[in-house]
Amino acid sequence: MKIGIPRALLYYKYKYLWETFFKELGFEIVLSEESNKKVLSDGINFSIDESCLPSKIYMGHVYSLIGKCDYILVPRVESLGRKEIVCVKFNAMYDIVKNTFKDVNLIDYNLDVLNGESELRGFIQMGKSSGKSYLQSFKAYSLAKRVQMNEQKLRIEAQEKVLKIKDILKILIVSHPYNVYDKMIGYPIIEQVKKFGGVPIYADIANSRDCVRGSKELSNYLYWTYNKELLGAINIYKHKIDGIILLTAFPCGTDCLVNELVVRKIKNIPIANIVLDELQGEAGIQTRIESFLDIIKERKKGENIVNG
Repeated sequence: MKIGIPRALLYYKYKYLWETFFKELGFEIVLSEESNKKVLSDGINFSIDESCLPSKIYMGHVYSLIGKCDYILVPRVESLGRKEIVCVKFNAMYDIVKNTFKDVNLIDYNLDVLNGESELRGFIQMGKSSGKSYLQSFKAYSLAKRVQMNEQKLRIEAQEKVLKIKDILKILIVSHPYNVYDKMIGYPIIEQVKKFGGVPIYADIANSRDCVRGSKELSNYLYWTYNKELLGAINIYKHKIDGIILLTAFPCGTDCLVNELVVRKIKNIPIANIVLDELQGEAGIQTRIESFLDIIKERKKGENIVNG
């Protein structure tokens, strides 16, 4: 059996979990290609105008997998615990895909801790629906979870080593993984930061529990989990970086609210707030990134002069 996985949205957060689980059960993984203009164009055609850019891209990835696999993975994610809610698009995406591509076979799991739908239960049910036993599914999930946690640990350790390097311009990229690592959204931003002498530091590469706890120092009222993780990462890294880029895909309501909070709460660190949509031109982005890094460089020169 071939399981198709769209290379978009939560793939960038759970890819090791998903891929290890299905491979351990003996399934073949079919990943959609990297985001490109055709994927985006197809996604726009299958989306309503009000959809955010990552959702449009996701629909393009789903469409690109049709005919290449037996099932396409489209999970439902709603809550990760008490006061731990995610954006409604992650709960609605299954129904959107199902009603848009009516003849496509989907495989899914529910993650809604508030209503008793844990990740473990969802994966076991997904395995059983694919013809595997409870024990097979449990073992596959347990291994997949260990792989996921180990990969995240390695990424955190690697980034901590970079943060200890002196005399480099460290720029914290604050955005969801599905923005940062997508070739049509965050990738051009990252390349421009590198081009003009910056070293990207990624907010999503941090211990999620520490981030959620750290976010409370900036806001006790935020309940979108993925945004709390990013907010907490800013709090963890703020004394180790030289500047912050807030990257938002239009028209994300949660990010717009949280980014406004960041701009108001975080002081003494230069912040660039960049909002992208499908019409964004590269020239404008390049100018903004270059100007932002020039400001930070001049600021650091001034600090060095003052400090002797």
